[in-house]
Amino acid sequence: MTTMKIEKKVLGTLEKCYAVAPLRWQNKDHLLIAAEKQDPCLLFDIEGNPECTVWEGPGGTMSIVQVPGSDGVFLATHKFYSPNDSKEAKIVCVRPENGGWSVQTVVELPFVHRFDILRRGGVNYLIACALKSGHEYKDDWTHPGKVFACVLPDDLSACSEENPLQLTCIRENMTRNHGYYKIPGTDGDAALVSCEEGVFRFAPPAAPGGEWEIELLLDKPASDAVLLDLDGDGEDELALISPFHGNSVCIFHRVDGEFRQVYEYPTADFAHAIYGGDLCGSPAVVIGHRKGARDLLAFRWDKEAGSYAVETIDHDCGPANVYHFVRGGKDVIVSTNREINEIAMYTIE
Repeated sequence: MTTMKIEKKVLGTLEKCYAVAPLRWQNKDHLLIAAEKQDPCLLFDIEGNPECTVWEGPGGTMSIVQVPGSDGVFLATHKFYSPNDSKEAKIVCVRPENGGWSVQTVVELPFVHRFDILRRGGVNYLIACALKSGHEYKDDWTHPGKVFACVLPDDLSACSEENPLQLTCIRENMTRNHGYYKIPGTDGDAALVSCEEGVFRFAPPAAPGGEWEIELLLDKPASDAVLLDLDGDGEDELALISPFHGNSVCIFHRVDGEFRQVYEYPTADFAHAIYGGDLCGSPAVVIGHRKGARDLLAFRWDKEAGSYAVETIDHDCGPANVYHFVRGGKDVIVSTNREINEIAMYTIE
């Protein structure tokens, strides 16, 4: 297996930087970086040069998703500061306006951690995952999380605190409902949602007005998961972090219709950042962990050895989230290295 060539560029510093997402605006690609605590959201160009500050606060941003077909309009979470400080969490709509950026609440949703926009059957759906549904004391997990959804209106300008999106609960009893990953498909988008009860696949209704399709893929506690064919046999493996904020990176292969564990990397303490997809011409899972060695790691299939292999992209950086894209024929990973307050860009060949 060829060793990767990695070039690192530090884009800047942001205290407890957390969310990273692409933004298409004014016919150009940009990058959004936002903080976990009460700190700014920053906009960079695709080369990693700073452009502007989108907001100074309130922060607490776990997820950022552009509104499909829009020019720079996106949704983001606000006021999710930690599992113990997110009762006031909400989803806001942000749009470029008069040389600045306007921010309006579209729905207040306590403990909303991850959300996304999925498209199927010509309809856009909002899916929102609440980490928990309440608590009585610090680190109280006795109130399980939930998953909510609604059809996303074409015009969000009418949404406000007084006129919020009308969400419907589509799944309950999801303890430590932390993990989310989008799965694009020819039949439409789907998503992996991971929690203490396992890894679930959620798909929007096949036709407007129908029911969401929810399938349990694996009943092992998981913090995050991705689904992809790592070894090239035509069958997707399930790679996951286990348990919640756990230290194990596990890979499961489908055997006789069931996922069975075939690999474990047990020393990724507080694993959190995750990407699954193509990397330098071959499938890979990228994992970042926030304690211990605090590495950013790439897991690939070594065809010559007939086994999974791991390679270190960066050491002692503590990634919270990563975003992968291709620029000029080269793979790029942007990582919010939360534990050292560093925004980093890795060009990989």
